[in-house]
Amino acid sequence: TDIHMHSILVVRFQFFLSVLRFSVLSVFPIGSPFSLRGICQFSELLKISQAVILEKLGICNDFVVRRFLINGVFPPGPCDLSIKETLFDTVPVRIYQSKTPSPEKRRGLVWIHGGGGIFGGLGNHERLCRFFAQESATVVLAIGYPLAPEHPYPAQQHSCYVAVLYFLKHAGDFGMDPQRIVLGGDSTGGAIVAAISQQLVLREDLPQVRAHVLAYPFLQALDFNLPSYQQNQWVPPLFKTQIIHFGKFYLTRNTLGADAVMFNAHVPEKLRIKYQKWISAELIPEEFKARGYVPFVPGRFSEALFKECAAIFEATFSPLLTEDAILRQFPETFLLTCEYDILRDEGLLYKKRLEDNGVSVTWHHLEDGFHGILLLLGFGPLEFPGTKSSLKSIIQFLERY
Repeated sequence: TDIHMHSILVVRFQFFLSVLRFSVLSVFPIGSPFSLRGICQFSELLKISQAVILEKLGICNDFVVRRFLINGVFPPGPCDLSIKETLFDTVPVRIYQSKTPSPEKRRGLVWIHGGGGIFGGLGNHERLCRFFAQESATVVLAIGYPLAPEHPYPAQQHSCYVAVLYFLKHAGDFGMDPQRIVLGGDSTGGAIVAAISQQLVLREDLPQVRAHVLAYPFLQALDFNLPSYQQNQWVPPLFKTQIIHFGKFYLTRNTLGADAVMFNAHVPEKLRIKYQKWISAELIPEEFKARGYVPFVPGRFSEALFKECAAIFEATFSPLLTEDAILRQFPETFLLTCEYDILRDEGLLYKKRLEDNGVSVTWHHLEDGFHGILLLLGFGPLEFPGTKSSLKSIIQFLERY
């Protein structure tokens, strides 16, 4: 029928536009191996093609296809570790530890995976967790928290909090010293670490967490036009349009108004002024503006969008808004930022906030790094030099405890 043919033409045209946009606008970090560029382009085009076609045909949402492809990474082979899956108060977890007995209780590392609260899981962080357990004589706990939109925000934070509480209370049962527990996470996982820590520091009945490890964390949703957002908006694998669309979907289960959020139209002037002491391009060191930055004028404020996105003004969603009285109780922190990452600047702002509150920060900045670089571990020619150097720095940090 004419309607059927029209639908097919629309799908083909939108697919063509998606491919063209990605191919022309994508910017790769200087020195990126061609194999990495090729696999990024191939995988992104595959995701785009499948997602556009299936969504337009009404079969499933864009995020379902992306989740399937992201979670479809083949796990590594056998290793000399004891790997056990269990439940901590209904929350699925995976525990990695050496098979070699230790004369003393080991340190523990809780790792919370990234993925925007929509993607990721225990499987695609398997290599990373094995590496931490093997290279640092650490018992590693990975949390398989529920994903949105099936489990709306803040279910992710709640599940991680429940699992961490159980872990802290029963650390000794797993051969760990409860005084040597470190919380870590990448991307959204880093945000969850910062969020649940706001509650943990108030728990006098629990052993205090010794340190945090945050890898390119997501820390705010008020300003999507910081220098790093302008410079890296087309650097794969995390584009500016993606983080805003998926972030809004994670929070509200729809992407309506996401384009307006891109222009900060969801933030009223009163709150923008209130929080510019913590979130502002003026607080970013000048050397990080060298690749280009144009002072931004916010779009027209939308009251409806503000009300719909009200949760982003909570410190548990945007940890950069954590009050000083809480932040100064945080433990020493390892912070990884990447030059070619849209989240770079919120990492820099968080570093400043921690240091202003007397929290010691070990900062590792990758001049040629990009978002998600740690997940290239163990992928041969696709593994970036910065992957191993960053992981080495994290191991050195862990070995202090």
